[in-house]
Amino acid sequence: MNPNGQNAETRDGCAAKLDVCGLDLYYADFQALKNIDFRLARHEVAALIGPSGCGKSTFIRVLNRMNDLIPSCRVSGKVMLDGEDIYGAMDVTELRSRVGMVFQKPNPFAMSVFDNVAYGKRMRGLRDKRQLAEVVEVSLTKAALWDEVKDRLKKSALSLSGGQQQRLCIARSIAMQPEIILMDEPTSALDPIATGRIEELIGELKKDYSIIIVTHAMHQASRVSDRTAFFLLGELIEFGDTREVFTNPVDKRTEDYISGRFG
Repeated sequence: MNPNGQNAETRDGCAAKLDVCGLDLYYADFQALKNIDFRLARHEVAALIGPSGCGKSTFIRVLNRMNDLIPSCRVSGKVMLDGEDIYGAMDVTELRSRVGMVFQKPNPFAMSVFDNVAYGKRMRGLRDKRQLAEVVEVSLTKAALWDEVKDRLKKSALSLSGGQQQRLCIARSIAMQPEIILMDEPTSALDPIATGRIEELIGELKKDYSIIIVTHAMHQASRVSDRTAFFLLGELIEFGDTREVFTNPVDKRTEDYISGRFG
């Protein structure tokens, strides 16, 4: 039961993969997130929408503890992954392998395509060349990139197009076998064709992963997500079925944002 009297269940009544309860986040004296309750099911895509500076990116950084790197940051409340508090005894390295992150701008390492995807597994101690090759092929295939780069695995990742680089970063995350993939405006730096490929890929990836995507594009949120969360000034104003949020929002502020009256 969360503070608002709701059970920690998703829309289908199943236990949540991720359950955020009463989350507050401060940077020194400034409160950036206010009493956030959020639940994500297995194999579900949730879109986070809202104007710039409303807390969307701050929120997803909470979910794999990237805000730990900011000395003034303080978090209270519960963030439960399969019932375990990620701010409790959970190892941060383990958490970040279970909850992957794809950033706004593609950030491949200055190394080969193969080594980009194999990097995380090597850091975790995998040295067998055959196993690494299998991980790379499977991850690139899931990221819908294998056919485009299978003959270029030894080439620099920086030689790929922007859309290919972003799918490579998704493959790099997939290689760690995460359970949740966080995407912070993953298509904002891409052209429409590359954006379409990423959106199609999200539809495929949700068969294996839960996904949270931050987006400023209303049409993108409506196309790719099962549920949509509207953030404003650090508050989660509304969170529900995407079709309902876009066609019959409960809160007037949600309606005003979606209709373009502000933001």
